[in-house]
This record gives sequence, structure tokens and C-alpha cells, in this order.
Amino acid sequence: MNIFGRYLIRNVFIGFAAAAGLLIPLFTTFNLINELDDVSPGGYHWTQAVLVVLMTLPRTLIDLGPFIALLGGIVGLGQMSKSLELTAIRTVGYSIFRIAMVMLCAGVLLTVVLGALDEWAASPMQQHALQLKNTAMAKDPDNDNVSNMLWARRDNEFVTVKTLDSHHQPVGVEIFTYKPDLSLESYIFAKTATIQDGGSWILHGVNQKNWSNREETVKTLDTLPWKSIFTNMSLEELTMPSDSFSIRQLNHYIHYLKSTDQPSNEFKLALWQKLGRPILTLAMILLAIPFTFSAPRSPGMGSRLAVGVIVGLLTYISYQIIVNLGLLLSLNVQLTTLLPPVLLLAVALKLVYRFDKNH
Repeated sequence: MNIFGRYLIRNVFIGFAAAAGLLIPLFTTFNLINELDDVSPGGYHWTQAVLVVLMTLPRTLIDLGPFIALLGGIVGLGQMSKSLELTAIRTVGYSIFRIAMVMLCAGVLLTVVLGALDEWAASPMQQHALQLKNTAMAKDPDNDNVSNMLWARRDNEFVTVKTLDSHHQPVGVEIFTYKPDLSLESYIFAKTATIQDGGSWILHGVNQKNWSNREETVKTLDTLPWKSIFTNMSLEELTMPSDSFSIRQLNHYIHYLKSTDQPSNEFKLALWQKLGRPILTLAMILLAIPFTFSAPRSPGMGSRLAVGVIVGLLTYISYQIIVNLGLLLSLNVQLTTLLPPVLLLAVALKLVYRFDKNH
């Protein structure tokens, strides 16, 4: 790549930085407002809410990646167009298509950086932040939050855990065992449980019911050993939302869900969305080309940025609607997550080709 290509990439990355500097404080404020709704005197404090928001900043940056690519491309190329640098570059033989390919290289660099940040920084930091929040909320005696409920299955045995305490130990354990004819054979409820080495649990405060020959027997036990179904992953990981997982964790979790006969479409969607987001980012950065060359002599960028924000929001909302509809209707995961970004990339390339021919 010659000096003009490197100069273009540098200006585009300056645009990325400007767009990130504009969007991240705005969305961080929204995140803080949402976190403050969960603050309570006996558990989750406002200082912890601020810390959680700061720890999820990398996730916010990654989620805004396609948006930053579009607005950053508009800003970077717009400044060069305003100062007539683009005109000078084109006079030395750079066509619009060649400029678009340089933009695409900048987009590839951006997606690589965001992908590495997602895998090794955003995911672990977000999970740590959620564990911090859950631990704080578990200390509140008035908190009835059941968002961490876990389910698992092993053959005819079904297990549910209401939540975890501040030491990440199970609280509210229910175990259902069914006969081959799907009639209930036994039911166990334990107030708490202690996780032992080797995948075994000690249940505490146990109420056990058994049904045999149409007779019910009831037992009350102080403790009861139980071989846990939750052996492949830690309970803290199992309580995390799908968007907080790295690619490695998602692969591991999907395998775990399949092995315990649980639905895994939500996590498959999260995995393929991580692969579809780079394509979406590349498509958005190419869309900056039409914004720049549709009015190359325009002195201001306000109208371009306004239209860019609208396009970015519509794209983001449409993509989320398609993904959620795919989950709701059990559509093909790869088709749902990859087809919209690929189509948008094709449209962007078509627009670039058209502007190249017309100019």
C-alpha cells in the first residue's frame, strides 16, 4: 500500500475515534441510567453500578462497531473532501472504487481489533461485572430477582436452581425424576446446596417425595448428597447472558446444552452474530462512500451525519428484529444472522461500483 492509501486509512481511523468519542459517552449514560434502576439500599449500591458500567465499556464499543464504522467513515472522508484532499488523491489515479478498497482495508483492521477486544477483554469484563452485580443484589433481603434461574436435564431427571448466593452456591434447588411413562417418580426440594469436588452437591434442608404403586412417601432430611448435572461449566458462567460469552465459551456452552437436551438456538444465534458483525461493519464503512461522493463539494457534514445516524439506527433495529424473529420462529441460524449483513454488503458494493462509473 502506497503513501496515499496509508494516509486515507489514518484519516478514516481518526474518524472512527471521533465517532466513538461521540457515541460511547451517550450510550454509557443510557447504560448508567438503566443500572441505577436496580440500585437498592440493602444490596446494589450506586458506586457498584458505576463500576459495572465502566467494566462494560468494551462491550458497548463492540456493539456500536458498525455504527462507528459508518459515522467514522463519513467524518474521515468528509474532512478530506472538504479540504479537497480527496480531489487531489483522485487526480493521481485513485478511483472511487480504489478508495473504497482502502476503506475496506481499514474496516478489516477495525473488525480484527474489535474481535480481539471481544474475545479477550469485553467478554470476561462483562461477566465479572454481572457477577459483581448479582452478588450485590443477592445480599439484599428484599430482592426477589429470579433472573439467574437455571434448568438442566439428564435422561428423565430435570433440575432447576432458583438463584445463587453471594458465595455462588445454589439456592432453591428442585429435582424432578420421571418414569418412562412420564409420570412423576420423585421430587426433591432443597433450600440450599454446597458444591463439592468431583461434581457432587450436598443438599441442605431437603424435602423429598416419592411415588410408587400410587402411594406417596415424604421425607425431611438435613442433608442429601446428589450427583450434579451441572458438571461441564461453572454455575457463574451458566447464569450469564448469551451476549457476554466469548466464541470459545459459546462453543462450550452449546455443547453443554446439547448434552443435557436443552434448547441452544439462543446461544447459536449469539455465536453466529459474532461472525456476522464483522460483515455488517464492512458493509457500513462502504456505505460512507455514497455519503461522501453524492455531494463532494458540500461545505458541512451535519446533514450527512444526520442521515448516517438514521441509516445506522434503521440498520441496527432491522437486524435485531430479524435475529429475534429467527429465534422466535426457529429459523436457520446461519441464514438469519449472516444473510442480512451479506445483502447489505452487496448493496454497498453495488453503490460503490455505481458511483465509480458515474464519476
